[in-house]
Amino acid sequence: MKQIKTQGERKLKVSEFNYELPEELIAQTPLEKRDESKLMILDRKNQTIEHKKFKNIVEYLKPGDVLVRNNTKVIPARLYGQKETGAKVEFLLLNNIEGDIWESIVRPGNKLHVGTKVNFGEGKLKAEILEVMPGGTRKVKFYYNGIFNEILDEIGLMPLPPYIHEALKEKGRYQTVYAKYNGSAAAPTAGLHFTPELLKQLEEKGVQIANVTLHVGIGTFRPVKEDTVENHEMHSEHYYIKQEDAEKINLAKKEGRRVIAVRNNIL
Repeated sequence: MKQIKTQGERKLKVSEFNYELPEELIAQTPLEKRDESKLMILDRKNQTIEHKKFKNIVEYLKPGDVLVRNNTKVIPARLYGQKETGAKVEFLLLNNIEGDIWESIVRPGNKLHVGTKVNFGEGKLKAEILEVMPGGTRKVKFYYNGIFNEILDEIGLMPLPPYIHEALKEKGRYQTVYAKYNGSAAAPTAGLHFTPELLKQLEEKGVQIANVTLHVGIGTFRPVKEDTVENHEMHSEHYYIKQEDAEKINLAKKEGRRVIAVRNNIL
């Protein structure tokens, strides 16, 4: 983000980004057809705004364009359990540090100290707090019999954004149709509107597809508590890109073709 400059440099205040979003305008359940969602087209050159459906994106992409999508897969990372005292707690898995040790957001944080033990799913999964990490997250070790991901699929919930209050009936609706590699604590939501049919139409038109794997982490959930944007500490996230995808993107840039990233709900 570029700083606004007036009479020298000034920092961007977080309050400058405040706006009112009526709760009734926030969709609580997904549409039956992903590509029927709304699409806003902003034409900077002509200074116009149009409202379309997402499937109309085919009209705006050209042969030779490279569409870069994030093929990370969301894990059912939200867990509800009980301490040995019977007190209820909530864990949100953020990052697999190594083996069965994860960085997690825990609630209530003031009740989950080093050494605290927690049971999930009537004992199918157990956890122990090993360390309080910078920023208040916890290093947690899990104990179980069987396969960790299978247990998560059984007892874990999808970590929906805080403004979604309706329960998700189908876990698959919080995944992109091209999700492949487990690791995200939240979906790369801009890609949720693509369908296999829509992607096929784009490829038939001559649009190339490149993949990157970026696991969405704590930055999605951490509120900005500083007064200025520059003082907010951004959380790092892991990403991977295969050689052939990097070459596809670099060649397009070299030849002056468009590279379009599917990110942050913006194409």
